Amino acid sequence: MDPTDRETACFEAGVKFGALYHQFAGTPVSAKNADSLETAIEESIENQPGCSAVSVDIHTDKLETTRGYTELTGEYMDVTLRIEYADCIVHAEMEMEDGYPLMRVVDIVEE
Repeated sequence: MDPTDRETACFEAGVKFGALYHQFAGTPVSAKNADSLETAIEESIENQPGCSAVSVDIHTDKLETTRGYTELTGEYMDVTLRIEYADCIVHAEMEMEDGYPLMRVVDIVEE
């Protein structure tokens, strides 16, 4: 059985999160370079097929409390994605939950 458009759109959201997290986790980050890193992540992931919008919010307030070298992890960022596939639009997000960067679908619209 072929996947539905809805299933494919959700799968694509997962692919985008996997690429985003595993490509950028470990990147050196500070409050001074957070804005440029947010832009780089957003523009990189938006290049992928079906991704119509990405928003990355790196928590500079948390970074300012760290000392020395800091690596980007889920605890320092929130991410939202908008995936468009066929007649489906998937909104997904990544936020920390119980110490883990949880990635989840928050809304699916079928036009």
